[in-house]
Amino acid sequence: MSQNYYNICCQYQGKMVRINDRAGNVHVGKIMRVSSNRVFIQSNQRPPRGYGLGFYGPGYGYGYGYYGIGLGFITGIALAGLFFW
Repeated sequence: MSQNYYNICCQYQGKMVRINDRAGNVHVGKIMRVSSNRVFIQSNQRPPRGYGLGFYGPGYGYGYGYYGIGLGFITGIALAGLFFW
């Protein structure tokens, strides 16, 4: 099953996707990279910016982060454009 998800992730690389995992979490973002056991997505949600009073500390609000999801934990992948139009 992981090989199928690997192929789908390679096909959707660079596109916005919605990924469901075994823990019930939903991950929405752009697939940035695919390895043999992980898919790395760039989140479409901005991190919190500052403290709410106009003060910006280091590491707050500077771009989007990306993180890896194990291919063995994925239960479903769909293009995010199908859900956000």
